[in-house]
Amino acid sequence: MKILALNWNDLKNPYAGGAEVHLEELLRRLVRRGHDVTLFCSGYKDCRPEETIKGIHIIRRGNRFNFNLVAPFHLRRLAKENRFDLLVEDINKIPFYTPLYLDLKTLVVVPHLFATTVFQEINFVLGSYIFLAERPMVTVYRGLPFNVISQSTADDIAKRGVPRNNISVIHCGIDRDTYKVDPGVAKYDRPTILYLGRLKKYKSIQHLIRAFVLIREQLPESRLMVVGTGDYLSTLQSLVGSLNCNEHVEFTGYVSQEEKVERMRRAHVAVLPSLKEGWGLTNIEANAVGTTVVAADVPGLRDSVKDGSTGFLYPYGNINQLAEKILMILTDDQLRVRLEKGGLEWADQFDWDVAAGKFEALLHKIMDEQS
Repeated sequence: MKILALNWNDLKNPYAGGAEVHLEELLRRLVRRGHDVTLFCSGYKDCRPEETIKGIHIIRRGNRFNFNLVAPFHLRRLAKENRFDLLVEDINKIPFYTPLYLDLKTLVVVPHLFATTVFQEINFVLGSYIFLAERPMVTVYRGLPFNVISQSTADDIAKRGVPRNNISVIHCGIDRDTYKVDPGVAKYDRPTILYLGRLKKYKSIQHLIRAFVLIREQLPESRLMVVGTGDYLSTLQSLVGSLNCNEHVEFTGYVSQEEKVERMRRAHVAVLPSLKEGWGLTNIEANAVGTTVVAADVPGLRDSVKDGSTGFLYPYGNINQLAEKILMILTDDQLRVRLEKGGLEWADQFDWDVAAGKFEALLHKIMDEQS
């Protein structure tokens, strides 16, 4: 197949996240299976307008502020100049509404939708724009197949009016060569809590910081690592300063893949307190390297954590419950080891090659059904 993929970012974009990991892990494997793949996405400062990475021909146009406005013009030209068999449109910000201007067999991929969550992240005016931009989705994409990464997202778009028989679920995989246990790596000497991911308001790292204050009352030797970067960094740093925790909270900024995995292996618990996610890939990655997790009981995250078996879920926003769950893990080695074992067994079920095989079969089915 000759496939055109559409996403807001590619993995080299500084604003890339889990949605980009998901899509490009699948696309790379499609290339290995003999398919021709072009990814059209937004540009960023000093980027190359076009390049090929691991077999994917990447075309970048516009930027993060205007990409949805310039995309239709470029997509029409691309479709005219190339004989694409199929379009994979990834909706993880504002839908591109390609059925209005492209005549291509299409699969709509939805990691998760913002809905009202967007108002937790940005101002009311821009939030309203994104919220309203999602509203016509069901009508414009009526009759097209949707693919999602969790049952929570499937339920979400079904409630919006997408028929259940048009929705398929294919879970994310993990990179087994990278995320695996290293028996030679020990846990940190101090009880260590890890947050790993983008620093965004809706990720609710501020809840974890406030919970950490309560944890230190009972476990003063504990520490918190915040690994990653984002536009909420200065606010989080100010909060830590106001709570007199500067000496016990480390903001690492961007780290290499190798350092990320090492910190994940050595931490006693990884925490994801986000308001909403499509899946929670870092939960599975942490489990795969031998670290248990605590996550908010919200759509997406509840799909990636088996409460009491691979880690713990807690009611979103409940600071006391969050602190209590983390303390249970930090103060009970037997419990922690049991959860780590359960996490390893759970993570072993997720494989990108398996996911890509299911994704390829879905694309072939669409080719047949939309002929």
